[in-house]
Amino acid sequence: MMDKKDIKIVYMGTPEFAESSLEAIVREGYNVTACFTQPDKMKGRSGKPVPSPVKECALKYDIPVFQPVKLREAENVQIIKELDPDMIVVAAYGQILPEDILNIPRYGCVNIHASLLPKYRGAAPIEWCVINGEKETGVTTMFMAKGLDTGDMIEKSVTPIGKDETSEELRARLTEIGAELIISTMEKIFSGDYERTPQDDAESSYAVMLKKEMGDIDWNDPAEKIERLIRGLQPWPCAVTGFQGKNLKIYKAEALADDEVSGSSALPGTDISGETDEKTIVPGMIIDRTKKHFTVKCGTGALRILSVQPEGKKKMDTAAFLNGNKVECGMMLGE
Repeated sequence: MMDKKDIKIVYMGTPEFAESSLEAIVREGYNVTACFTQPDKMKGRSGKPVPSPVKECALKYDIPVFQPVKLREAENVQIIKELDPDMIVVAAYGQILPEDILNIPRYGCVNIHASLLPKYRGAAPIEWCVINGEKETGVTTMFMAKGLDTGDMIEKSVTPIGKDETSEELRARLTEIGAELIISTMEKIFSGDYERTPQDDAESSYAVMLKKEMGDIDWNDPAEKIERLIRGLQPWPCAVTGFQGKNLKIYKAEALADDEVSGSSALPGTDISGETDEKTIVPGMIIDRTKKHFTVKCGTGALRILSVQPEGKKKMDTAAFLNGNKVECGMMLGE
């Protein structure tokens, strides 16, 4: 195997998931000659440009940083040719590499992907694994090819998904797993001791990019499905519902089966004349309230709400929310 300090690596990545792998590669002693990352984004009220985590990491190690709007433009391809990398390592970069870049490095372009390929190709594999109720996931390293996450696989690392784990928590674990796996993969490639495993396209699925409207809760769905949506859409866009004319984000909930839900098929209420009025329980109705939580009827089962964020306020335990807001059985969410 070549001396690591003589192996030229070009690294491409943007978010925190990619930062840990860059850090690991540098600490392992490889010669990272350049980093490509997405342009700085304007954030906050100040509108100041904020660098990506990968850019911040690269600058810490005095690695030259390139931030092209379109990687496929001829001038950017030429820059990479002049860098003459032995390998390009890619992790959540945010742009598709054109074929003329894939063909540049002697040892290929290697991608660190946060799913067990061929399942969950695409932009949001972590979130969709949680939303769809997968029991396990992991990280796959692969040689990049023309097409989206379709190249031959090199290594996989499998991990179970916790019962209450959010996508944010899962991402933090997969970030560390990915950093370990890429070092193992690089050692195998540069020593020549590795295998290429083609993906079975028939087993593939596509993890579509998240959109804000995906967070809108449909209380006609089963409680288990809504609970997974709540965990899967953190930290963005978050699961949200309407309550008393304002948005209410839900961060933590417990799914209850129908036989675990207290009450009957109707809740007693009082109309303005003071006479008793039986309210039929429907999805979206609050059917139970304690000092610490409230419970909402779903299409099947119910959700016990444990943590929320009212519109314009900070995230809080439901107990704190109940202390400052009128929440009663019979009230409706989603309106």
